[in-house]
Amino acid sequence: MKGVVLKTDMPDIGTPRRGKVRDIYDLGEHLLLVVTDRVSAFDVVLPDGIPGKGKVLTAISVFWFKMMEDLVSNHIIAIDVKDFPQKLQKYRDILKGRSLLVKKARVLPVECIVRGYLSGSGWKSYQNDGTVCGIKLQAGMLESSKIESPIFTPSTKAESGHDMNISFDEMKKIVGEDTAQRLKDLTLQIYGKARDFAEKKGIIIADTKMEFGFFNDEIILIDELLTPDSSRFWSIKDYAPGRSQDSFDKQIVRDYLLTLDWDQTPPGPELPPDIVKKTFERYQEILRILTG
Repeated sequence: MKGVVLKTDMPDIGTPRRGKVRDIYDLGEHLLLVVTDRVSAFDVVLPDGIPGKGKVLTAISVFWFKMMEDLVSNHIIAIDVKDFPQKLQKYRDILKGRSLLVKKARVLPVECIVRGYLSGSGWKSYQNDGTVCGIKLQAGMLESSKIESPIFTPSTKAESGHDMNISFDEMKKIVGEDTAQRLKDLTLQIYGKARDFAEKKGIIIADTKMEFGFFNDEIILIDELLTPDSSRFWSIKDYAPGRSQDSFDKQIVRDYLLTLDWDQTPPGPELPPDIVKKTFERYQEILRILTG
């Protein structure tokens, strides 16, 4: 597919660690993080990408990282390829707009998730027993209802397969009590600031997940931040509790895949051109709304 970057090959830079979307190169003192156009659904990386998706995700992350610098430092060293090491300059065409030179942090093995609205797995859990990740919520809530005080619901960070929800007490055992409390406080502060900003743009941030690491004994933000791959963005104009909402993300892909006779195991099916086009337009739209 023209213009799509599904993986990066830079033999003299080394073999990257490939995640579902990102290729990460170890440069010694720093890391090179490249956001490809790969798209995953139901934990399966699909054979088609969304051309330009990696550049949109990178631009959105950078926007939020900069906004949150008064709350917490982040892993970014350089954004522009011209500021990258000399040996990367010949790969400018691959890297431009979709890569970051970042600090090599010690990654904390938890996902920091905050939920401001009742959706997804949280809604399923609430229907079962009135709780989300063990946190009791008020009775009578509907799908997509606002949670008046956003809740912190951490999970494990799985190398493969599904992350597992854990309680805050379990998180304390993994990272230590002081670190767990700091991560919870930061996550809620970042979400609150982003939520207030987005609402002025006509966007609800229903939930999001963040990752943190230690660098020089300081907690910093890493990976991505408040992108359509890590968050649910809804239009305030179209919002109505009592149903699922139209999201600015790859929901178009998920909805299409659910119409197929596919058991949600690899290999994933190919995507029709119109689904690819509509999905990119949604990513591009949320970038435009948030950042102008």
